[in-house]
Amino acid sequence: MSRSAIYFLLGLLTVCVIVVGYMYYQESQEGLDIRIDRDGVSIDGN
Repeated sequence: MSRSAIYFLLGLLTVCVIVVGYMYYQESQEGLDIRIDRDGVSIDGN
């Protein structure tokens, strides 16, 4: 494998880890969920 391919794979792996970590962080947050849609405004407390 060339050096640039290894750097590309490392960068891709880093981005994947960051995205999965961010998704987990968002999922584990506690707080208010505020939605505005056709039915009006709804506020859910987690």
